Amino acid sequence: MALNTALSGINAAQSDLNVIANNIANADTTGFKGSRAEFADIYAVSGLNLSATTVGSGAYLQNVAQQFTQGDIQTTGNSLDLAISGNGFFAINNGSGVTYTRAGDFQQNSNGYVTTPDGSKLQIYPPNGAGGFDTSTLTNFSWITAQSNATATSTVTMTSNLPASATVPTNTFSTSDSTSYNAATPVTVYDSQGGSHQGTVYYVKTGTNTWNANLYVDGQSAGTQQMAFNTSGALTTPSNGVLNFNPVTLGNGSSPLALSLNVTNTTQYGTAYSPGTIVQNGFPAGTLSSLAIDGNGVITANYSNNQSAQIGQVAIANFANVQGLNQLGTASWAASTNSGPAVMGTAGVGQFGNIQSGALESSNTSDTTSQLVDMIQAQRDYQANAQVLSTDNTLATTLFNAVGH
Repeated sequence: MALNTALSGINAAQSDLNVIANNIANADTTGFKGSRAEFADIYAVSGLNLSATTVGSGAYLQNVAQQFTQGDIQTTGNSLDLAISGNGFFAINNGSGVTYTRAGDFQQNSNGYVTTPDGSKLQIYPPNGAGGFDTSTLTNFSWITAQSNATATSTVTMTSNLPASATVPTNTFSTSDSTSYNAATPVTVYDSQGGSHQGTVYYVKTGTNTWNANLYVDGQSAGTQQMAFNTSGALTTPSNGVLNFNPVTLGNGSSPLALSLNVTNTTQYGTAYSPGTIVQNGFPAGTLSSLAIDGNGVITANYSNNQSAQIGQVAIANFANVQGLNQLGTASWAASTNSGPAVMGTAGVGQFGNIQSGALESSNTSDTTSQLVDMIQAQRDYQANAQVLSTDNTLATTLFNAVGH
């Protein structure tokens, strides 16, 4: 009996060493979660016949329990590297269904999809068209997105000071005759296709405290609007401070460009002409230049035209019993009956941890000191059980020799 008992101890110690060896081997595996060998004792009789003096029959490996403690988070600076601080798993699709991982070393493949190193696609919630995200739907995260649409300029806000001491020009206004206007302010505007055009506002004094504003776009006239100031130099006409000009057909296939000029803060003081700030609300089309992912997993696309758009939100999953997950390798898991179904949500809300972009979660066995201590203990257990085998063999040999004589 002692031989079988010692053999069960050796097998148990060997299983423990195998688990520890796997933990140490994956000390540098991103998102890896170590395991712990758990053992139970063996009795040769049932519980009904068990007595206080019954000797056990050894030990066996009862379970290899996964340990989902947090690994250290290491900064990488790569925007597609993601780490979860707290509870939760990234949802990924390997082509056969959704699985789950803590390894956030994502990358872009040749088709523009964001994937794990083995090709599983990261799952996100798509925009819902109302400024949020559709959390009822999972979709593959693709970094190939349409360009940021162009927006035609409709309003130009312009601040300037027109000199009260200016004289009325004697020549009829002409853009080619600089003596026929008192000041000019250029501004770049954009059409409906994102093309840029040169706009210029020509100011012509027409009398005491009165001016004409002439708008030209690419040399085409958009009309003339009147401006008037009171004796303190404040604008009185137009009363709402907005000059509305005629649409200009640009001849490039874009929609006619209709511009309003907000001159509310324009003044007429005794100082020289002084152009101030110019702000217009149009912009050209833009190409994707970078991505940013915040702590809630919201993905923001930044475009070359200085515009941005939220294109999705990283999906996060959690489980009632994470130790019940089926381990698949490559630091990924599948839901099982023991784990319960995935509870989907978003980072930073309720039971889910935060996402850190530009960082990775290290293996929770990266500090190998405790693993080495456990290995020494398992080795001693193995040696002790081997010694029991040797001792039992010696006793059996002595007994056989005595009986033989």
